[in-house]
Amino acid sequence: MPNNTNRKIFDKFISKTKIYLIIIAILLVILCCYEVNFITPAILIYVLIVFYAYWTNNKRKVELSEHIKDLTLTVDSAAKSTLINSPFPLVIVETDGNIIWKSSKFIHEFANIDINNYLNNIVKEIKLEIENGSEEDKKELKDFIHKQIEIGDKTYKVVGKYVQSKEKDKKKENEYMTTLYFLDETKYLELEQNYENSKLCVGIIMIDNYEEIMQRIPDEEKPIIMAQIEKSLYDWATGFEGLIIKSERDTFVIVLEQKYIAQLEEEKFHILDQIKEISIPGKLQSTLSIAISTEGNSNYEKYKAAQVMIDIVLGRGGDQAILKKDGKYSFFGGRAQEVEKRTKVKARIVAHALEELILEAENVIVMGHMNSDIDAMGASLGIYRLAKTIGKEAYIVNETASFGLDSFIQNAKKEEEYEKAIIGKQEAIEKITSETLLVVVDTHKTSYVEVPELLEKTNKIVVIDHHRRSTDFIDNAMLTFHEVYASSACELVTELIEYSENDITLSEIEIEGLYAGIMMDTKNFTFKTGVRTFEAAAYLRKCGVDIIKVKKWFQSDLQTYHKISEIIANAEIVNDTIGISMYNQEEPNCNILCAKAADELLTISDITASFVIGNLGDKICISGRSIGDINVQVILEKLGGGGHITLAGAQVEGMTMEEVKQELIIRINEYFTEISN
Repeated sequence: MPNNTNRKIFDKFISKTKIYLIIIAILLVILCCYEVNFITPAILIYVLIVFYAYWTNNKRKVELSEHIKDLTLTVDSAAKSTLINSPFPLVIVETDGNIIWKSSKFIHEFANIDINNYLNNIVKEIKLEIENGSEEDKKELKDFIHKQIEIGDKTYKVVGKYVQSKEKDKKKENEYMTTLYFLDETKYLELEQNYENSKLCVGIIMIDNYEEIMQRIPDEEKPIIMAQIEKSLYDWATGFEGLIIKSERDTFVIVLEQKYIAQLEEEKFHILDQIKEISIPGKLQSTLSIAISTEGNSNYEKYKAAQVMIDIVLGRGGDQAILKKDGKYSFFGGRAQEVEKRTKVKARIVAHALEELILEAENVIVMGHMNSDIDAMGASLGIYRLAKTIGKEAYIVNETASFGLDSFIQNAKKEEEYEKAIIGKQEAIEKITSETLLVVVDTHKTSYVEVPELLEKTNKIVVIDHHRRSTDFIDNAMLTFHEVYASSACELVTELIEYSENDITLSEIEIEGLYAGIMMDTKNFTFKTGVRTFEAAAYLRKCGVDIIKVKKWFQSDLQTYHKISEIIANAEIVNDTIGISMYNQEEPNCNILCAKAADELLTISDITASFVIGNLGDKICISGRSIGDINVQVILEKLGGGGHITLAGAQVEGMTMEEVKQELIIRINEYFTEISN
């Protein structure tokens, strides 16, 4: 590089001298034309000028070369000194593993560590990068940045450059030489970690059944019970240096540092069990709902996120904690049976609000979930009749139907009104506008509705559901009637009809659909029934429901009964009380068959929970049932499903039947491990 610069400067200087000599020659020629006697002196003068220019140019060239040479030696000396005395550990190594040179800092830093293994891994990455690069890249000096690596008790980031080796040996022509700097980032990472750990997390704690406790225990016991609950909370917070502030009678705000989140996860929020152990007169059991958020740019944003999350916990039945971290939700607890605490006041308020929304809407479209069942269809019929009574055009979207619902829909379509009212996906998309009221029944999950596209066509959305709330909920609904304590969506819709300000007359098919939905989800009024369930059934009975006719809809033919018997016969017992069986035959409606088989398995003594796995073709379905001792919803939620404590389901893609079975057993074992801890 210095020689090239020298040559460029000298050539530039010579070119200017030539121009000057030409100008002088021209002037001398002009002068000689006017004075002939001046020719000889002009030639002598010009020769002297040329000689002087040549002598001065050579002298300048020598001086410039010496200057550049001195400068080059100085720079090379400084560069060599910098390498030798580098404050960072530095090594020059070839991609064949041969170490060419190490700095004194490198030798001292890794004196007690076998650094060769680390270097070999780095060299492998460099070779892989070179192999994936273009031919032009291989000829140039390239930067290399290695990921952070831990060496001993320190963390380093390795940076450097690599260039093709200039060895003439043919064996070396594909080898590269690289200079690597090891930058110690241990203190920086510790500082960053301390900063992250010191961030505040904000949460909300609610006593689920506060009103019930206050109503059922004597006045003199109330302060004692509340003092015990609050003391347990304050003692729990002391364990992680947290702050708990009582904001309402049954609500607390919790503030803690992020470094304690891992501790809470490891302990599985044991405060949930501690609160339940508090002795309350009347055999009552207090439970908590906890929501903690680590995400948000401010404490206010974290608090608002916790408010949204506490609704999810309450929508899942309470007695559990939810933690949001890195964009993901984690659930803890949730093993207690839901306790009914709905009030008729709320049902009346929701009924009135729903009627107001229907009046303001251009038309009404009712939509259930994919693979619709009798609960979703019965609830849809009820909302349809409510809208028609108010005087609005209404439609029911039905694109897919489960086995057993087809006959019900065919019976409904025998009536001219429902022949036009029950529409498919494409027709629903054509009819919906921004002024349409979209009522979603028997689901609250955006990914599980019959036609997800409809959710994007209007902002006027109402959700009526009874399933435990998941994180994939419809969050832009204008009105939500989400009661996890209800037996079915049909029960909720029946209440809305009963408390409506309008005089609603249900048709025979509508009454039977609502009653059938309650019957199906309660397994003939056996599971998940409360006082309000029987009140809704009594109202439908008063409307003239034919119970015998409804019961016949649930009868199985002989062939189906044989299949169910075969599934039960192939069942195996795990964890002493859990029955698991598989139905390998591929059928599009095997989920209904699996559900019936799971119900039948529970009738066998000593079986407290049952799981039946079926083959839908493109998916594997799982039906889970429980008598209440085991939370099948928590188990199947880990497989992407959901439901209730006693009734849940899931669908799995990309796995075989046997793989799903083994994964299910793993999740069951995890569930019992969490309980024991």
